[in-house]
Amino acid sequence: MSRSADLPGYSRSVYAEDHALLTPESRVWAPNTYGWQNSLTAHLITPAKGPHFTMYLAHMKEASKASQLNPNVERFVFVVEGNIQVKRTTGSKTIDLAANDYAYFPPGSNDTLTSVMGAGLCIFERVYSKKGKPGFQHGTTDDRPVLPVDPEVFVLRKLLPVSDEYDFNIHVMDFEPGQYLYVKEVHYNQHGLLLLQGQGIYRLGNNWYPVQAGDAIWMPPFVLQWYAALGSQNSRYLLYKDTNMDPLLSP
Repeated sequence: MSRSADLPGYSRSVYAEDHALLTPESRVWAPNTYGWQNSLTAHLITPAKGPHFTMYLAHMKEASKASQLNPNVERFVFVVEGNIQVKRTTGSKTIDLAANDYAYFPPGSNDTLTSVMGAGLCIFERVYSKKGKPGFQHGTTDDRPVLPVDPEVFVLRKLLPVSDEYDFNIHVMDFEPGQYLYVKEVHYNQHGLLLLQGQGIYRLGNNWYPVQAGDAIWMPPFVLQWYAALGSQNSRYLLYKDTNMDPLLSP
């Protein structure tokens, strides 16, 4: 990283009307926000500027806890580092999750999250917009099947079922150094992205941004988007994408 990152007032973060790059030095951490105990959260994307979802990071300290309180909200939790436990209200089962594991909590869930030793999480939430009954999901990223993406060359895994009752999915995309998106995408779907590993160049509209692990990106509908992986390490990013929605009827 350039030493300019140490300059007073310097930040790589950019907010524009059609995209945002949100880098670690710009995050504002708040203690014990709604539903989180002995934890810090940093909200990166919220409906305040138009998105229909929130994306935030949570730093769970030792002996921390979180619950899902609003019955209309669905939540996806990805473990970036550390370990958490999911306490299910159905059957009183406890599920252990480590780095690269995930869990989806449907609307109305009363399950709780705890961490004994602490953990770093990436969380996506939205008000459920369909009339189905999606079920609780959990798993490990690398256990998910690799899906065909021809003519693209990246590795794609989807962490949620593609069935109609789910109104979003979470993609994990892996690139080797030098690989890039074949399609320069413009579409109606909204995205929230966290770069988990590696570095590269992200094009957003007519802007080209160097990005690295820890950076987050907001992409609203119809912004031109493209990525190329650079450096010596594979890139991996986590991507929210609304799915199974009629573009005419979707917000």
